[in-house]
Amino acid sequence: MSETRTDNAPLAGIRVIELARILAGPWAGQLLADLGADVIKIEHPEGGDDTRRWGPPFVEGADGENLSAAYYHSTNRGKRSITLDIASPEGAETARQLISTADIVLENFKVGGLKKYGLDYESLKATNPRLVYCSITGFGQTGPYAPRAGYDFIIQAMTGMMSITGEPGREPQKAGVAISDIFTGLYSVIAIQAALRHAEKTGQGQMIDMALFDTQAGILGNQNLNYLVSGVAPVQMGNAHMNIAPYEVFPASDGHVIIAVGNDGQFQRFCKLLGAAKLGADPEFQTNPSRVAHRVRLRAEIIAEMASWTKADMLSACDANAVPAGPINNIEEMFADPQIIARGLRMDLTDQAGTEIPSVRAPILLPASPLHYDRPSPRLGEHTEEVLAELKTIKSKGPST
Repeated sequence: MSETRTDNAPLAGIRVIELARILAGPWAGQLLADLGADVIKIEHPEGGDDTRRWGPPFVEGADGENLSAAYYHSTNRGKRSITLDIASPEGAETARQLISTADIVLENFKVGGLKKYGLDYESLKATNPRLVYCSITGFGQTGPYAPRAGYDFIIQAMTGMMSITGEPGREPQKAGVAISDIFTGLYSVIAIQAALRHAEKTGQGQMIDMALFDTQAGILGNQNLNYLVSGVAPVQMGNAHMNIAPYEVFPASDGHVIIAVGNDGQFQRFCKLLGAAKLGADPEFQTNPSRVAHRVRLRAEIIAEMASWTKADMLSACDANAVPAGPINNIEEMFADPQIIARGLRMDLTDQAGTEIPSVRAPILLPASPLHYDRPSPRLGEHTEEVLAELKTIKSKGPST
């Protein structure tokens, strides 16, 4: 159904119509594009995706043209952009025709927001029964909060994420990136691929109901079970870990490092490299549960032992003794890290005008069916004529048999 991309890409031949903006939906669309799908992003003619204006910084073309904000480019790689006003009868009809040729629809309108345009799942499945329709909202299609708009910041607050983030006694903190949006995008791709498999087997698509609220609640992982088992709600612990010790940030003589001891053997090796035999022999520190129970004294003892160590010496000693440890990099330092360079996480993609736009590859390596990085994020409406010409050709051929 789609524009042909690399034949051995995992989702080559799959067409996606993206009626989504900001982050969660476009993040899912970008990963589907990386996996080889033909993702057609429908944008409003006046301004397009909101994130095109969410700057500075902005990407600048060779002629000084504003090519949209860095935020937009972080989540729209590999797509084709067309402009349609779906609020108009003509625009809505064109969107419906495009969807009739597609395998997947991605949308993040408010619950019921697309029904008035005939772009809801019930309206579309009549002409495309195999359609996988993924709706991403703040709170899902059901429940008392379903009509509300969803914002990552508020979702992090409501689900308890902020109650366990930050220093004890200080203002609750959100994560430094919109994790409920990003994780919802990832879970959406997982759900979409499962629904595609179902459609292959049965010939029937389905509507996927994805909610930022559900996702953020679900990804609290061990902290959810800490509460459900103990009945005690976890609280802010700064950089410390509720279930493991020592597993936090420690000061060296010239800065800070992370020491992340995960088992008793690692703890004994850590004490040995510190030259702190007494610490390793202390009955209160022999097992992880005991170390957690006595974490305040343990931290004080480790700080005293590390006072004369430099960051570099400590990290080198930990590496040589198989004790998990690491530096605290800023993002500039992260991109300069030799492991990041060796793994090729940073990419520069060249657009149709020769402008190089930086990007970060998806963290997936599939040797037999590699992901597909053939173009950066599109200019607003860059592919409108191309896509509509394809649609006209498809319509002229009539229904496939």
